[in-house]
Amino acid sequence: MAQDYYQLLGVGRGASAEEIQQAYRRLARRYHPDVNRGPEAEERFKEIGEAYRVLSDPKTRARYDRFGADFRRIPEDYDGRVTAGPDFGQAGRGWSRTGRVRAEPSFGGADFADGTDFADFADRGFGRAGPGGAGLGGSIFGDLFGDLFGAHGATGPIPGADQEAELELTVEEAYRGGRRQITLAGPGGSPRSYQVTIPRGVVEGQRVRLAGQGGRGSRHGQPGDLYLHVKIAPHPYYRLSGRDINVPLPVTPWEAALGARVPVTTPGGEIKVRVPAGSSSGRRLRLRGAGLPNPTGPPGDLHAEVRVAVPPALTARERALFEQLAAVSAFDPRT
Repeated sequence: MAQDYYQLLGVGRGASAEEIQQAYRRLARRYHPDVNRGPEAEERFKEIGEAYRVLSDPKTRARYDRFGADFRRIPEDYDGRVTAGPDFGQAGRGWSRTGRVRAEPSFGGADFADGTDFADFADRGFGRAGPGGAGLGGSIFGDLFGDLFGAHGATGPIPGADQEAELELTVEEAYRGGRRQITLAGPGGSPRSYQVTIPRGVVEGQRVRLAGQGGRGSRHGQPGDLYLHVKIAPHPYYRLSGRDINVPLPVTPWEAALGARVPVTTPGGEIKVRVPAGSSSGRRLRLRGAGLPNPTGPPGDLHAEVRVAVPPALTARERALFEQLAAVSAFDPRT
């Protein structure tokens, strides 16, 4: 049974975007594989990541609320009505898990709105050699197209159409690569699963090709390819710019003033970064090569932005020390 994404994050169905983000951050810290070595932590981390990807996007959340766990199998423009019969204007189009599969302008292997495969339609229309007639001569289009195509018509192999779909990944998946199972739904509604190998260091807009997984050909033509366009899902902590990763770096007032080595979480694990003495909020620290990997060149960088955090409450001792500092310091940031 599919898990309820709201229950996974521990929020109600009416939770605000901020409440969902806070819940995800709390759970992500608890189950991150670099922090929690428990046997179920990694799987739990993936589950809450998937729940956050769906519920953090208003459009995807609305579709999930409407259709439940099977929302990916429903075309995005589905409105509950049954489409009329075959329409040449829709030939060659299919549906992906996001409703964005489309075919290149080739009739081979294309589907009509009612699920009829164009190859079958063409075979009935243009005919095949056999008892019913030879080639175009024995078809319903023989009289209409005989002069155009010749006595035997178009009998050569017709390649299948290439198709495209969107593949949404987390920042962690883009960093590490791996394998992912996705499900695409065709016009007839029948789901089909694919095992996708995700290259390590894949970036937004990159295409992943699944050879031979596009529209099927006709007359022994080769099937087309399926191209998955990578989209990186929004993340509450990481912000990508190409292969560079930007993260906030909270520090205490004394760490900012005196300098310190502090931990920073990256998709590849926790690393230490040196905060120079006298750092103010907004200062950016660059860690070369700590961004997304690059199979064909240098990796991206990680940019950590210093954010000085003040204690929300002070003990008597802390207050006395701050008052003592205020009395002896001549620093004035407003001058």
